[in-house]
Amino acid sequence: MRFLISISLLLLFSSQSAAYDPLDPNGNITIKWDIMSWTPDGYVAVVTLSNFQMYRQIMAPGWTLGWTWAKKEVIWSMVGAQTTEQGDCSKFKGNIPHCCKKTPTVVDLLPGVPYNQQFSNCCKGGVVAAWGQDPSASVSQFQVSVGLAGTSNKTVKLPKNFTLLGPGPGYTCGPAKIVPPTNFLTPDRRRKTQALMTWNVTCTYSQLLARKNPNCCVSFSSFYNETITPCPTCACGCEHKTDCVKSDSKILSKVGINTPRKDNAPLLQCTRHMCPIRVHWHVKQNYKEYWRVKIAITNFNYRLNYTQWALVAQHPNLNNVTQVFSFNYKPLVPFESINDTGMFYGMKYYNDLLMEAGPFGNVQSEVLLQKDKDTFTFKQGWGFPRKVYFNGDECTLPPPDSYPFLPNSAHRQQLTHSPLIALMVLLLLAIG
Repeated sequence: MRFLISISLLLLFSSQSAAYDPLDPNGNITIKWDIMSWTPDGYVAVVTLSNFQMYRQIMAPGWTLGWTWAKKEVIWSMVGAQTTEQGDCSKFKGNIPHCCKKTPTVVDLLPGVPYNQQFSNCCKGGVVAAWGQDPSASVSQFQVSVGLAGTSNKTVKLPKNFTLLGPGPGYTCGPAKIVPPTNFLTPDRRRKTQALMTWNVTCTYSQLLARKNPNCCVSFSSFYNETITPCPTCACGCEHKTDCVKSDSKILSKVGINTPRKDNAPLLQCTRHMCPIRVHWHVKQNYKEYWRVKIAITNFNYRLNYTQWALVAQHPNLNNVTQVFSFNYKPLVPFESINDTGMFYGMKYYNDLLMEAGPFGNVQSEVLLQKDKDTFTFKQGWGFPRKVYFNGDECTLPPPDSYPFLPNSAHRQQLTHSPLIALMVLLLLAIG
C-alpha cells in the first residue's frame, strides 16, 4: 500500500514539475474574457491572449483556442477571429449564428482581411511574440458575441475545458476563474471604465507534452583543442532517418518542396543527430581581461522558417557580457541573486528570420565577455553553457566527458581516472 502511495505521489509531482520552467518560473499564456456589454440573449466579450513567457513565442501557423460551453450557447458573430466550423445551426431561422458547436475552435484571422473584420491586436495569423522579446507584439485579441447565455453576472456560466495549441500540443489550461473586472482608460486618459465581468484562464507549457524527442542539439569546439564535440547521435530521435534528404539531393530543386504541411511534419537534412536545429558554441579567443565566444544556429528543416527565433543560454559568465555583435541580447534573472542566464534573438529585418535548411539556413554572432578572476577558467569545460534553449525548448547537450578540455587538464584527468593505471599503482605498491 505504501509503495502504491509513493508511486502516485511521484507521478503527481513529476506531472506538476513537467510544466515548470526554472529559467522562466512565471511564464504562461493568460486568456482573459472581458464582458463589455449585455445583449437580449447574452453578452459581447473581448478575449485577450497574453503571452507572459520570456522566450517562447507562438509561431506560424499560429494559436488555436478551444473550449466547451457550459449551457447551450452559440456564437452570433466574431470580429478579429473566426471558428473553424459552423456546426449544426438548422434550428435557427433567419439570423444564422456564426457557430453552433458545443466545442468551438477559434483561430486568428490572416493579415490583410477587410477593415470591418479587424479588431485591435488581431489578424496576425495567430503569431504571438514572447514577452521578453517584444511585449507590444505578445498580445492577440478578438471580440465575440455570445447568445443563449446569461444576461447578468449571476446567470452567466463560464466555459469549461479550455485548450490551446501554439501551434502544436504542449499547453495545458486550467479552469476559468472569475477575477476583479478589468479597468480601461479612455483615449484621453481622463476617464476610467471597467468590464461588466472578467474571468481568466492560465495555460502553461510542457516540453514533454509537446513532443517525445528534443527539437534541437548543441555542439562544442574551442581554440585550445582540435577536437570538435558534435551533437549526440540521434539527439532528436531517428524516426525521420528513413525519409531525410541529403544536402545535394535533386529533390530539393522541386517546386513546393519548402511548403510547410498541415501536420507540421519536417523534411530534415540527413545528419547524425537528426535535429531540426543545431546550436554550435565555439570558444574563439582568449584575451587578458576578456574572452570571446562565437554562436552559430543552423536550421536543418527544409520546410520551416523560424520567425522571431530566440536562444537562451545558461553560463556563469553571462553576468559580465560586454558586447554582443550581431544578435540582440537580454539578461534573464529568474532568481534575483543569480545572473547567469541570457536570451539572444535576431535583429528585426536583419537576422530575426532563420531560413529553412540550405545555404542561408544559419545565423551567427560573437559575444565578448569580461573575465571574473575569482571564477574564470577554461578547465573542465567551464567555457561551455550548462543549458541551452531554442524557442523555449531545451536542447540536448553532449555528455560532459566529451567536452574539448584543455590539453594538460584532459591528460591529467585521464591519468587520474584511468582504472588500468590505478590498478597498476596498487600492484606496484603491493609488490613493494
